[in-house]
Amino acid sequence: MRIATANETYRADEALLQTNVQWAWIGVLVVAMVAAPFMLNNYWLYLACLVAINVASATGLNILTGYTGLVSLGQGAFMAVGAYTVAWLETHIGTPFILNLVAAGGTAALVGILVGLPSLRVKGLYLAIATIGASIILQFIFLNWDGVTGGSRGMNVAPASIFGVQLTTYFQLYWVLTPIAALMVLGAANLFRTRVGRAFIAIRDRDISAEVLGIPLLRYKLLSFAISSFYAGIAGGLWAYFFRSVGPESFTIGESIFYLAAVIVGGMGSILGAIIGATFMTLVPEVLRFGVEAISPYVDNAGTLLSPVRTVVFGALIILFLVFEPQGLAEIVQRIRRFFHLWPFRN
Repeated sequence: MRIATANETYRADEALLQTNVQWAWIGVLVVAMVAAPFMLNNYWLYLACLVAINVASATGLNILTGYTGLVSLGQGAFMAVGAYTVAWLETHIGTPFILNLVAAGGTAALVGILVGLPSLRVKGLYLAIATIGASIILQFIFLNWDGVTGGSRGMNVAPASIFGVQLTTYFQLYWVLTPIAALMVLGAANLFRTRVGRAFIAIRDRDISAEVLGIPLLRYKLLSFAISSFYAGIAGGLWAYFFRSVGPESFTIGESIFYLAAVIVGGMGSILGAIIGATFMTLVPEVLRFGVEAISPYVDNAGTLLSPVRTVVFGALIILFLVFEPQGLAEIVQRIRRFFHLWPFRN
């Protein structure tokens, strides 16, 4: 523990940033994010926008799984609800961008509450299976409700428009997706400074004890599902505006596994873990793609290896982090920070 860091008030103790060094690093991050779109090409801007969407969704899943202890494999399905909501509103009503996103989050939250009803009776593996079942039902609805979802054809989405300006380039989308993702992360960080967030943590640590202390389990579990699904719905709406089309194949069980992997690799129960995990897992396929391109002159049909190798790598990362670093990349970052707190006076 560092000296001269004692807090004299509750407000100081609960502050998200408690030292000048932390404020300085946040300032550096903000400057870097503002400068990034002027320095990056289209390919890296595409990845930056995709990272922002994945960070938003992974943060929502971390609220449910990392902080409340409720395992879910339905994040991809909740994102699909948000994406289809945006596509339908944009196509049939033409409501504004922000209103469409809020509607996407609200619709996904309602679906999340329904999916979360079994959480009072089952948890762990059984709850994960229940969310998989809900995902399969939703996938069936997306595929067969032609009048709303377009069936197997899917739906095209018009470009997002803000103040009459259509967001058609990655440069323009960056200035919308990144701030929204940052606000969602900030909201999640502040959530756990409230009684609601503390109730989630109590349920995760010992649900029976939490109930004895007066925390209504069903209410708070459903609230956790609603908040997590709201985040997924917003992320799904951003995804729809980003890719400009939505179809049944857009959000499979593989997407849910991707976000669960991001939370595990990044660090469950950590806001920083969701950010690092989502960024890391988004960039892993790109690294693999570069590797496949490097060996393509020497291996026939090397491109066909990318999809199965990606799946194997995701599975391997989950296993390796669960065995060797169950607290994820966030814990590695914290260890590095603790080292420099004492450097160069460390024994």
